[in-house]
Amino acid sequence: MTQDVYVVVEHLRGQVMDISYVMLAAARKLAGSTGGQVVAVLLGHNAQTLAQGLGADRVLYADDKALADFSPTAYQEVLQALLAERQPRVVLMGNTSVGADVACGVAAKLDLPLVGSCLTIGEGGNPISRICGGKIMAETELADGTVVMTMVPGGYAPEAGRSSQAASMETLTFPPVGEQRVTLRQYIEPEAGDVDIAKEAILVAVGRGIQNQDNLELAEALAQALGGVVCASRPVVDQGWLPTSRLVGKSGKAVKPKLYLALGISGAPEHMEALSGVEMLIAINMDPGAPIFESAKYGAEADLFELVPALTEKIQQAKAS
Repeated sequence: MTQDVYVVVEHLRGQVMDISYVMLAAARKLAGSTGGQVVAVLLGHNAQTLAQGLGADRVLYADDKALADFSPTAYQEVLQALLAERQPRVVLMGNTSVGADVACGVAAKLDLPLVGSCLTIGEGGNPISRICGGKIMAETELADGTVVMTMVPGGYAPEAGRSSQAASMETLTFPPVGEQRVTLRQYIEPEAGDVDIAKEAILVAVGRGIQNQDNLELAEALAQALGGVVCASRPVVDQGWLPTSRLVGKSGKAVKPKLYLALGISGAPEHMEALSGVEMLIAINMDPGAPIFESAKYGAEADLFELVPALTEKIQQAKAS
């Protein structure tokens, strides 16, 4: 068994996902406790160039046509063989739709303990998880042997997991991946919405705290004053108050605005996953225990129905002067 920390790189259509860099940043701190190296595990086909910029000491690259697009069973097949042979101390995967399809299966097949929803690495290398919708922080002591962990965004900036130094790469030798029961046939692009929130510099986001559709006028007025666009968390879109093109979160879009003003959003992991690229997060929520305050640069424990109109008025006055 080694003391290395493995990071399974998530990528889609030729682009490494931000959660991979978040995991690499966490792995660097974790490796400081284990005394091992940070090892990026890259699965794909003709995807060697994706190793550029990964903040790892080494890259293990597995190339197979069956890995050209994400396949949970193909990933599990390769990872099970790799982990059984190399036996790293910790394996990090994203707490994402991709990671969820792989981590549990690998852990079950190899009879490995799994620690989910890890946000940060505490003193001594113990993972700290955000659970119960982000309302409880739980510290876990790592079990002996190899441990599988899934990471949520928010604890580390993606930039901390990037590097301009090229890591050494080892191309893995393994039997061809067998025929898969489920394969990707095509990508279906969603219809273009009225705006592309992923490209907006200023976003005013509304959550369950907005209470009803009529109150969206408050957010619209604030967004107009700021020169931004209104977006939403899942509860607002599920009610049909805004179209799915405005949805931010795991099942919506990841956003990277300069300013993200969250109104009445609690900060569930599924929403926070899409905010890793936000430069300035400001939260307004009446619940002092709302998890979003942990990630916000600035926060106001206030009634948004009192604060937002006053804020809009002050902005309008400043622009007029």
